[in-house]
Amino acid sequence: MLLMITVFYTLYIFIKLYAAFMEIGFVAKAKHEKAIILSASHYIKAAHYKIASQKFSIVSTFFELLLFIVWMGFGLSLLENSLASVTHETVHSLLFVAIFLAINYVSALPFDFYQTFGLDKTFGFSTIDMKTFLLDQVKSIGMFLIFGGLFFWAMIAIINSFEHWWVYGFAFSFVVILFINMIYPIVIVPLFNKLTPLEDETLKNSIEALLQKAGLKSSGVYSLDASKRDNRLNAYFGGLGRSKRVVLFDTLIAKLNKSELLAVLGHELGHFKHGDILKNIVSSGIMLFIMFALFGNLPEELFESLHVKGGAHMILVFFFLFSPVLSFAMMPLFGLVSRYNEYRADEYGSECESKEALSSALVKLADENKSFPLSHPLTIALYFTHPPLVERLKKLGISF
Repeated sequence: MLLMITVFYTLYIFIKLYAAFMEIGFVAKAKHEKAIILSASHYIKAAHYKIASQKFSIVSTFFELLLFIVWMGFGLSLLENSLASVTHETVHSLLFVAIFLAINYVSALPFDFYQTFGLDKTFGFSTIDMKTFLLDQVKSIGMFLIFGGLFFWAMIAIINSFEHWWVYGFAFSFVVILFINMIYPIVIVPLFNKLTPLEDETLKNSIEALLQKAGLKSSGVYSLDASKRDNRLNAYFGGLGRSKRVVLFDTLIAKLNKSELLAVLGHELGHFKHGDILKNIVSSGIMLFIMFALFGNLPEELFESLHVKGGAHMILVFFFLFSPVLSFAMMPLFGLVSRYNEYRADEYGSECESKEALSSALVKLADENKSFPLSHPLTIALYFTHPPLVERLKKLGISF
């Protein structure tokens, strides 16, 4: 069993690395060809950002493999032995999971720091200062200690109380995820960003007319001060039920005109109109159920081969170690469905305003976010939830 898991994990790492190298080669060649969609200078800059991002991904993937080897080779057994004196089962499990996650967090922090202050600063994305970065880390750690601690305590209790715990564990986790999505825009976002009601009454009235046309009720239209951390453009509908909010990044409001903004929001409303939000919830539930079914039936021989005892803490740790592999394996299918849904949402967004307004907005988003308009087919198949910009514009009937 251990050999099979190791083979699968190694294959997962190999595919990630191979795709990254293929993407670098593809973009490095494409950047010397005639620029499309973006201006020549921005086309080159977007290519350089894509290549730099892929190189960073290669380094982080190698580190991910190293960390996996350490944990599976001796880390788990060493941590287990160091907590041998803790005889209370729940306390032992909580400490084990907490230390495991803390080590992973500290190990990943330099990569997060470089992404923010190295890569993103170099290409003009990151605007965050050190104080805000550190405060974000403290807030995140505090929230995780409180709510994460309660979640893991509940999961440990479920695992220790039921023979078929994975069924109850899935149900509990799924409900928690839905609850987090519901409170996210009204509880979590304000801890990190300032949300203010949209001041432009004309734009606000136009947005509310779009919402009414689509049959979506929201609790308001808000502007988010995203520019204090990043210059990227974005907008989203956050929350579930009565907590739904329309959130526009201040960077988006500054860069797009009214017609372009309405076209982008029309695209997002297209997802609501076509039931994509509900489909995504169901798809996520299916993925989560498969994971729980697998991790809920791990053979005892696996734990013995690692010189650790099976228990709630080890099951949760295996979930953290291997859920990325399962997500990666399922992503091509979910990505394929998602890209199809994006085309339909584009169609709805263009009907809300015009194809010209939506295509202009998409180009501006790509330009400001330095999104290279082309990608290797393997990268698209493995990672893309949105079709390449070239294909989206073709579907809208825009020539370039």
